[in-house]
Amino acid sequence: MSNPRVLVIDDDASMLELARFHLLDRGYEVAVAQTGAEGLEQAAGGGYQVVLSDFSLPDMDGIELVKHIKDAAPDTEIIMVTGYGSVAKAVEATKAGAFYFVEKPVDFDELLLLIEKALERGVQTAEIRRLRDRLSSRTSYYNIIGSSKAMQNLYEMIESVAESDANILIVGESGTGKELIANAIHFRSRRSRRPFVKINCAALPKDLIESELFGHVKGAFTGAASEKAGLIGQADGGSLLLDEITEMPLELQPKLLRVLQDRAYRRLGGDRVFPVDFRLITATNRDPRQAVTDGNMREDLFYRINTIELRVPPLREREEDIQHLAEHFLRTFAEKYQRNVRSISQSAYARLFSHRWPGNVRELQNAVERAVLLCRTEFIEASDLQLEGEASLAAESRIPDNAASRANADAVSGADLALADLARRIVEGLPVPAGEMNDDIFKTLEGVLVDAALERTQGNKQAAAQLLGVYRPRLYSMIRKHNLGEAGEGEDGEEREMTEQAN
Repeated sequence: MSNPRVLVIDDDASMLELARFHLLDRGYEVAVAQTGAEGLEQAAGGGYQVVLSDFSLPDMDGIELVKHIKDAAPDTEIIMVTGYGSVAKAVEATKAGAFYFVEKPVDFDELLLLIEKALERGVQTAEIRRLRDRLSSRTSYYNIIGSSKAMQNLYEMIESVAESDANILIVGESGTGKELIANAIHFRSRRSRRPFVKINCAALPKDLIESELFGHVKGAFTGAASEKAGLIGQADGGSLLLDEITEMPLELQPKLLRVLQDRAYRRLGGDRVFPVDFRLITATNRDPRQAVTDGNMREDLFYRINTIELRVPPLREREEDIQHLAEHFLRTFAEKYQRNVRSISQSAYARLFSHRWPGNVRELQNAVERAVLLCRTEFIEASDLQLEGEASLAAESRIPDNAASRANADAVSGADLALADLARRIVEGLPVPAGEMNDDIFKTLEGVLVDAALERTQGNKQAAAQLLGVYRPRLYSMIRKHNLGEAGEGEDGEEREMTEQAN
């Protein structure tokens, strides 16, 4: 590897020579320039890691020089040399992008140390950029699927903290993939070859969780027929995931806190102290701060486990990942169930993109798995999808697999999707109530829908009733309520007769 290259810019020839001498003595490659313009020309094309420049040059000041060098060679670190009374301006130069500044007379031991620091930062900056470029091209990371900006930021956070032993708190809604994040942290860490032990604090009864976590000695309680090592002991040397940490019983939290402080524990019913070394990862689908406020979590435990907090975004905040996830699940389940399902139709994608995903990635996974099983062709259609809170179109159909039936199911799906979108637009357009409630939107919509149906059927009330899916007496009642015309007017007086019968 070649020696680092340093460019020295100064109009003082003696300073140039002195700096050149010290830098060459330390093994640096050195070039010099006596004006800002000459220095800029060399910096732009010379590949210098560090530029050492006087703040006051004959043709430009230090702030201008820094800006030009950073435009031409953004990876180059700049150290300014400033005279008495120019410190304030030198500080401005650091704000413009300079690494640091030194005051005259120059202490070359201090300056050489500063150059080493500048070189270290340059290496770190290049590594961060390399890592960011590598991550930004990924659609998956340690089995986590997603290429959105939110997920790229999460990948970078994992890369930054995984190799440390800092306690990690993962916060995210149910179904967002918190356990996958925990897996990535462990397998990216120095403990990856050691055990990764997981426990769900909400899944175990309160009277069992202490024994599971700490272990117990023989006779510690009824049924303890033999000694048992707890999960904390099993995690020694590796990582321990406490999922749903906000559900841990309050009486157990001080004992966990003590383990984290002392790095030692006792088994239930025993006196022997076992030293333990593990990396703690916790996760919760609740707001941990609210859990502290509500009295469900000790504040001191919260601060102990929350050295680094990672927030996993819900699927509705990274909609651009829906296609990647859906295609991944499609391949997985088509292979698992040996189904010849190759892709997802545009109408199905439209339905996936319009859904709000209250169950997040887990809900999407389940939806695609069901669709693979229900699909009768090579393509998943909108009618094959069963989504939370929506009618099960595929289950309702149970119809012969022919073109007419499939087209009808798709039409129903498209209508549902359009109505849902229209409803959202209407509600989003409603004014925010200022004190009193808004007018009854359902009453308004009823009148508008009846009027539109009559217009579409050219006044044929029987056809309008069928279109709206209501009986004619109810339609006549709505017509009168909204003053849309005389209910008795119609073909051969039939409407008047039906109204009289209804009354």
